[in-house]
Amino acid sequence: MRPSAKCLSAPRSEIRTMFSLAAGYPDALSLGIGEPDFPTPEHIREAGKRALDEGRTKYTPNAGIPELRRGLAEKLSRENGLACDPERNLVVTSGACEAIMLSLLGLVEPGDEVLVPDPGWPNYYGQVHMAGGTTVPYPLLESERFHVRAERIAPRITPRTRLLLLNSPGNPTGAVTSPEELREVADLAIRHDLTVISDEPYEKFLYDGARHLSPASLPGMAERVLTVNSFSKTYSMTGWRVGYIHGPEEVVTELVKLQEGMSACVTACAQWAALEALRGSQDCTRVMVEAYRRRRDLLVEGLNRLPGVHCILPEGAFYAFANVEALGSSQEVAMDWLRRGRVVVVPGSGFGPHGEGYVRLCFAASEDTIREALGRLAGILG
Repeated sequence: MRPSAKCLSAPRSEIRTMFSLAAGYPDALSLGIGEPDFPTPEHIREAGKRALDEGRTKYTPNAGIPELRRGLAEKLSRENGLACDPERNLVVTSGACEAIMLSLLGLVEPGDEVLVPDPGWPNYYGQVHMAGGTTVPYPLLESERFHVRAERIAPRITPRTRLLLLNSPGNPTGAVTSPEELREVADLAIRHDLTVISDEPYEKFLYDGARHLSPASLPGMAERVLTVNSFSKTYSMTGWRVGYIHGPEEVVTELVKLQEGMSACVTACAQWAALEALRGSQDCTRVMVEAYRRRRDLLVEGLNRLPGVHCILPEGAFYAFANVEALGSSQEVAMDWLRRGRVVVVPGSGFGPHGEGYVRLCFAASEDTIREALGRLAGILG
């Protein structure tokens, strides 16, 4: 038996590499994996249990249970300004990860070029590779607070460019691209007839007055944008694996066909729990956002006290992207902090060429963990 060339050539995520290395250091403190440390809220867990007790353990429609799709349509209209027919414009997926994979499989032909943010989530590279496309990174610069800028994208558009991938609030930078900047990007997409995948799982995590805007809500964009989102971060439901895609009917109906071959449907009880997340109290998300804001301030202030480290204040998500160029390569710094400080971070090089010289730290960890990690780093850096 031999693995395929596509499998052998698929890039490996540096996030998972560091996660595996950290297993060799039982006393290590992890600021690596991007996962909320809060439990799934009780009312959501209870809805999942209730669904099991009611026998909701069978296959569901490929596109998801009608009740959840109706709830999502209401949410998208109310919060994102998107017109949505739950029967025609939505498919429920196994997290945002499957949503992006389905979208790429449904849109990309072999050899098509896909514009991806650099630095950006590592899985974009692997997923474009699996879909048969070619990634073309566009730079996000610290001097521009890592915002997506149309003038950085435009020179990388060629006759083979098929698709533009956007992520705001962003992973790994925590950047929130402004509505004005997104309008310029939208104008660029319209001029060049680009399709857009907008990856929005951190939409609720905003600080200091930052505003989230779904590109699909802009004039002329509804027919060319697939909006991807997830329950994983907003409701601390990472293990439940519920996400969704919103988009034009002619594409979404085809993606539902692909869903049949990927996983048939999302776990039934998880879909009912997700419906409760949408329609129940939203206090849980507000509590998380306020906690993350405090942790962000604590982490960034501490990082900026360390010799050779500089970190701008992220506007969203729960990541700090710290400049460590003065200390060595991002890989060297990440390994040094793990071996000598027992602190797990992710080298910026794992997020694309423009991530070199940075490390990503996740502040979805307790304040005690962050203080202890900062103390350890201070101990090894002086």
